[in-house]
Amino acid sequence: MPSKPRSLWESITAAGTRAGRLYGAGATVNLADLSRASSFGGRLQELRGRSVLLGVKDPLRASLAMLELDGVAARMVLCPADLAAAHLTAVARNAAADACVGDAGGAATTLDSLRVRVDVDPQLSVPQGPRVTSHATEWVLLTSGTTGIPKLVQHDLTTLTDALTDARPVSEPIVWGTFYDIRRYGGLQIFLRAVHSGSLVPADPGEAVPVFLARARAAGVTHISGTPSHWRKVLMSGAASMIAPSYVRLSGEIADQAVLDALRAAYPQAIVAHAFASTEAGVAFEVRDGLAGFPSSFIDAPGARVRLTVAGDTLHVRSGGNAHGYLGADAASFARGSDGAVDTGDLVEERAGRYHFLGRQGGIINVGGLKVYPEEIEAVINSHPWVRMSLVRAKRNPITGAVVIADVVLADEAPGATRPAAERLSRELIQSCRQSLAPYKVPATIRVVPGLEVSASGKLVRPNA
Repeated sequence: MPSKPRSLWESITAAGTRAGRLYGAGATVNLADLSRASSFGGRLQELRGRSVLLGVKDPLRASLAMLELDGVAARMVLCPADLAAAHLTAVARNAAADACVGDAGGAATTLDSLRVRVDVDPQLSVPQGPRVTSHATEWVLLTSGTTGIPKLVQHDLTTLTDALTDARPVSEPIVWGTFYDIRRYGGLQIFLRAVHSGSLVPADPGEAVPVFLARARAAGVTHISGTPSHWRKVLMSGAASMIAPSYVRLSGEIADQAVLDALRAAYPQAIVAHAFASTEAGVAFEVRDGLAGFPSSFIDAPGARVRLTVAGDTLHVRSGGNAHGYLGADAASFARGSDGAVDTGDLVEERAGRYHFLGRQGGIINVGGLKVYPEEIEAVINSHPWVRMSLVRAKRNPITGAVVIADVVLADEAPGATRPAAERLSRELIQSCRQSLAPYKVPATIRVVPGLEVSASGKLVRPNA
């Protein structure tokens, strides 16, 4: 890959990957066909130099639009499939959008303020003239996990592909699959890896796990990524054996030992890796040793291309993958230190030569003035062999202000193994917490539930503490 590609299309062409494919739920597109055809029906030139809102619901159409708009649009704003309609107007205004790309399911085409509206279609049209790169396109991604209007994070192709400089050479094309929305940072990273090294099978919004895995198997998926919550859903679905990947990746949430061990058991032939990245900080690292957390040697490593530091118990990242900042009125709130590193807001703690993630600063539960990190307790609960996933949250208490409670989803019964009654399991889990945690961290109650809500970005939906 060239060190400074002028556009995404030029970059993947220079990388020599012209045989890859994009596998959508309803159609398949050969990347090579884009050299002589377009998904914009002859209207791509209308978007040249504009600030374009990408409001496409279908991931295949979104993939095609990103491939064609980079180097053409002055700014490309990636709107996730779950972006609230009420926030669309504000996003468009803050990005100074004057055009949109949509499809039948995309809400962005309903905005009256946009001068140009163009649909994208996987049925490519010919002929098209040669592709001309005229702009260093600004890529704008939206923050996730907030209830208000998302912040707009500024990137460009160089920052977004910074992590590809560490990519290991491959002897044959890779087929990537991802549960992520490719318009969010985690999914976009997989999209970029895929188009540079082979093919991509993206999950459709709301697609059932077995349906997606069947599509991934049919495409010959070799590498696949998702959040720990995505992977717990896979393990609960009974469909994990439908694929046999050589590489399994987790990111976006804390990967505890229980989910890493479960994936190792499900895919013994695969490398099971977990990575840390954020929309603002970029990709920080990947861990392949099968253990939760990351080695202490990653911090302040001499000569490291990605510089990791810990300040005030939070992880800071400085690299060529850092975002440029927030767009518009939020610019002053971009958390960059005097050394240029981005404060991720993720709390870490060192134990026996290894750093472990505790959670986000905003997710702390206050129990009588003492800090409780929900993810720390969840890691203990999830280590029980009959627990598939859990959610720790606060319950108001007149004495301490709050107490900790937990909801758990149990693993399915296996042949020859009978699951204990819920009441007995709850007692066992509380006892396990008492043995591993300080008394104020032990849940007051543990409730067995049929399921837990996972957001469209693949993360557990956590109520405000």
